[in-house]
Amino acid sequence: MSLLSSIMESILSVFGNPIYFKAVMYVFLGLGVSIFILLFFITAPYGRHRRKGWGPTLDDRLAWFLMEFPSALLMAIYFFGSDRISDPVFIAFIALFEIHYIHRALIYPWTLRGRKKMPMLIMLFGVTFNLFNTYIQGIWLFYLVSENLYTFSWFSSPQFIVGTIIFIAGFFINKQSDYILRNLREKGAKDGYKIPYGGMFKFVSSPNYLGEIMEWIGWAILTWSVPGLVFALWTFFNLAPRARAHHEWYKEKFNEYPKNRKALIPFLF
Repeated sequence: MSLLSSIMESILSVFGNPIYFKAVMYVFLGLGVSIFILLFFITAPYGRHRRKGWGPTLDDRLAWFLMEFPSALLMAIYFFGSDRISDPVFIAFIALFEIHYIHRALIYPWTLRGRKKMPMLIMLFGVTFNLFNTYIQGIWLFYLVSENLYTFSWFSSPQFIVGTIIFIAGFFINKQSDYILRNLREKGAKDGYKIPYGGMFKFVSSPNYLGEIMEWIGWAILTWSVPGLVFALWTFFNLAPRARAHHEWYKEKFNEYPKNRKALIPFLF
């Protein structure tokens, strides 16, 4: 038995019980609903909404790395410690998951322009979310789900095809929107906030958030799982209130802000 397998056996002996797993998952979902409501009243203090009074801060590049890298690392541990490392469907699952988190942890932070600070409290909240969410996704996919569900025929299932298309489309929208926002700010500029145009900015104020929500809706569909649905809902709970706060910020800062744009969902919200 490999060292990694031994580690996973120890983890599963404590956290792999299906009853315990479901309890954690549904408590996690309930917490997401509470956070959703709270964020309509308190905007998380980072980025353009940063303000004093939230304790010690750290460089935003380091903060993004510390928040996102645990997901990439833990999902890899869960996968490589399992007996499903040679199964093509599970390889596809982890590849899609890691594409997002490796980019978010190792590439995205170094594309940020302007040196900002993020409250450590926000970073720690992000780490906590990622630890619990990756536990839910990884333990379900690689240890608890029936081996007969994700056979090779899953690749031709409507769920996998539609979900993967939505995931890839969301990934593209997210990265395109980040690129547009990044290039609004000249290198070395302290305040680069301008009205963004192009891509899905034609329709919404936060297409980067729309893209990320689409990714995890796609994930929920392509895995066709309750844990995937919990992830998609949590992403919406976290980002929808922030998209609304961005939208109101743009309208207050720019008198000429396009009136036909919505906050997050084209033509609706």
